[in-house]
Amino acid sequence: MHTFAVARAVHGIEPLVATEIRRSRLGVVRGLRHREVWFEATDEAGLLGLRTADDVLLAAAVVDGVGHDRSALRRLARAAREVTAERLACLAGGFPDAGRPRPPGGGPMGTDGTSGGLEVSASFVGRRNYSRFEIEDAVGAELARLLRLPYHSRRDGGRPPRDAMSWRVTIEGDQAVIALRPADRPLHRRPYKTASIRGTLHPPVAAAMAELARLEGAGTVLDPCCGAGTTLIEAHAFAPHLRLLGFDHSPDALQAAAANARAALDDGATHPSPRPEGRSPFTGGSPIEGGSSFEDRSLIAGLSPPEDRSPFGWAVADGGRIPVSDGGADRVLVNPPWGRQVPPQGLLAGDLGLLWREVRRVLADDGLAVALVHDGIPRGFAVEETVRVSLSGQHPVIAVLRKRTARR
Repeated sequence: MHTFAVARAVHGIEPLVATEIRRSRLGVVRGLRHREVWFEATDEAGLLGLRTADDVLLAAAVVDGVGHDRSALRRLARAAREVTAERLACLAGGFPDAGRPRPPGGGPMGTDGTSGGLEVSASFVGRRNYSRFEIEDAVGAELARLLRLPYHSRRDGGRPPRDAMSWRVTIEGDQAVIALRPADRPLHRRPYKTASIRGTLHPPVAAAMAELARLEGAGTVLDPCCGAGTTLIEAHAFAPHLRLLGFDHSPDALQAAAANARAALDDGATHPSPRPEGRSPFTGGSPIEGGSSFEDRSLIAGLSPPEDRSPFGWAVADGGRIPVSDGGADRVLVNPPWGRQVPPQGLLAGDLGLLWREVRRVLADDGLAVALVHDGIPRGFAVEETVRVSLSGQHPVIAVLRKRTARR
């Protein structure tokens, strides 16, 4: 029997999550909702590898007739109370490697082998005559009785223990789903993210950019404003054969990127592979020390590094003067400094247009640039596709771009 699962997503990229589920043969998609993809999981073990999803949940109950008045709380509580022992056992056993051993009663426990209780997080679309905390308490109290575990409410600002079992209730229209997170953390909290900086990109959004970049057949992928390295690490997870170049004006950002890339490779979140042979497009910049193939000064001179070296390369460089030869990048992934969380630095502080001039220069004639843009599509590019997302209270656009040429 297939497991009914729910993938949570940043609003706007739900279709990309559905595409990843289908392409990876993880399940049969049954529907899309606000920030959700509902599907029948056919490969439960692979669900925790979804890159574009914020989280993945196993559904315990789907509840119809959830209205806007307070009677909805009683309906949700009854649905939680009626979850069968067989269903709970199925949920608990669906992910044997998720780090949640089961107690004798069949329900999940904390990662240290002792019960951390349970917590519930709720959300809904539209206005209701009840709060998220009332939903959480109504469902949480019933689940706690069913599982014989303590319930940790968030109502008064309480923070559940880290090893508490995590349940989620989401409501859209008159339909709700009560679901269990099988993993110890949401999928968007990548284990490789050991170092962070201000304005770092949300990993599933970076994965969506990599998905849109059509990386099959590409050789070199460049990020001229790489920050903590998230876009390139996510690109490597989709296409391990890539040669990956990351530049940033901040040495601290580059140190974070190098640390995160090492953690990703060590953890197996991405898979090291020999980089494609050929002359390096790298023509300069200040390398960051730390053992990456493109950090080798001999490579800057045009020599190929040993094949067992890292596919990532990091160097301090100005986004207005990228140290890469003309047409040297098959793909460019970029989240430019918007001037909101991170101000432009160096040459870009005077003219952000210099970044787009350089992106056009380094991009191969048949290449693609995928950019997270806030103030419209930059000049000099033809638009292939756009995806509007909701991110940190803003609504930027992921734009898939080609160089605009006279022939086109």
